[in-house]
Amino acid sequence: MAQRFYSTSSTDESVDLREAVLRSLPADNGLYMPRSVPVMDEAFWAHWRGWSFAELGYRIVSSIFAGAVPEKPLRGMVTDAVNFDAPLVTIAEKMHVLELFHGPSLAFKDFGARFMARLMAWLTRDDERDLIVLVATSGDTGGAVASAFHGVPGTKVVVLYPSGKVSDLQEKQLTTLGDNITALEVAGTFDDCQRLVKAAFLHCELAEERNLTSANSINIARLIPQAFYYFHAARQLPEGAEPVFVVPSGNFGNLTAGLLANLMGLPVRQFIAATNVNDVVPAYLESGSYEPRPSQPTISNAMDVGAPSNFVRLLDLCRHEHGLMADRIVGCRFDDEQTRAAIREVKASTGYVIEPHGAVGCLAAGAWRADHPGDEMIVLETAHPAKFLDVMEEELGEGAVEIPERLACLADREKVAVKMPPDEEAFLRWLGEAKV
Repeated sequence: MAQRFYSTSSTDESVDLREAVLRSLPADNGLYMPRSVPVMDEAFWAHWRGWSFAELGYRIVSSIFAGAVPEKPLRGMVTDAVNFDAPLVTIAEKMHVLELFHGPSLAFKDFGARFMARLMAWLTRDDERDLIVLVATSGDTGGAVASAFHGVPGTKVVVLYPSGKVSDLQEKQLTTLGDNITALEVAGTFDDCQRLVKAAFLHCELAEERNLTSANSINIARLIPQAFYYFHAARQLPEGAEPVFVVPSGNFGNLTAGLLANLMGLPVRQFIAATNVNDVVPAYLESGSYEPRPSQPTISNAMDVGAPSNFVRLLDLCRHEHGLMADRIVGCRFDDEQTRAAIREVKASTGYVIEPHGAVGCLAAGAWRADHPGDEMIVLETAHPAKFLDVMEEELGEGAVEIPERLACLADREKVAVKMPPDEEAFLRWLGEAKV
């Protein structure tokens, strides 16, 4: 039977893949989850190390979808989307960095965004209406989604980003493509952007009228492909090794995908949620009390999230048991001063250039290794250092980071963005009237 999806706020009812992906957010304000999580069988484990990355991804997603998409188009989607590697780079003994920035937008969001764009195109192949894709970004999501959907017929993308809280090159990725991509510069935080997107989906009449869908990790199609690279990372270690995954965390979609991979049978010794001062999840892991709060700006801006939407999915995967989540996930927090010091220390001791989010991960890995020196550590490096050029050059000196051509070419392009207050009524009015 094809996979069904339920809302984390109402587990009794379920919908098919098309509705879960294109509606994105259930009317009850929960998040969609697969009704059943498959455990990979012996045949999978007998061959998983020898498959191409795309074939590995296909086997994983086909098991989750369970026939919801025919084999030929699904295999084509994954092959087309996952056409770049995620290499595991060893920077010290039993210390590895998983480079997730080799896609078109130089960020880990490329995996989910590229797959989702192709899945949505297939799901709407007979729909005469344009699909309007809404996405809130704290930095990298918007660039990945804009890249994935740019020029795709039948789709229009609206990217909401917090004014002054993304790096210059990240902003250029959002605001210079034009065509079917519209950028909204919101006078607020990422949490404001996320709130506006959710308000649009909860306005059922507007959502239907404008044919809205979301490209944030609230969309289950964005999240599932992120499980691919956990399997891919683990198979790059010696056979039998059980990694400790250190995940720089903001909206917690990445860590949710890791838990999903673990439930599918991937052996994992421990997950570590590494955050900056926006530490509501580490605080919950310690106290059992979840208390969202306004986010604070940091140099690791993609993690500046005060109310992570995927927290409800973490709860769901841990059966709403604080003890179970605290056993699977250890939380760590570090401030900007510590992050800057880590950028310098990693370069000095290993020669590796790590950007601010990965630096937070390296700090968390170091804290864990102090008591567990024999563990195989994998730090997820979520974006290319060139996307944070100001910080990198402040710490390592001018010219320390080579800027890839796909970023360098954006520097002189003109920014085009619509100014937007963090007001739901103003946004909904604009969305109802805009010729996007």
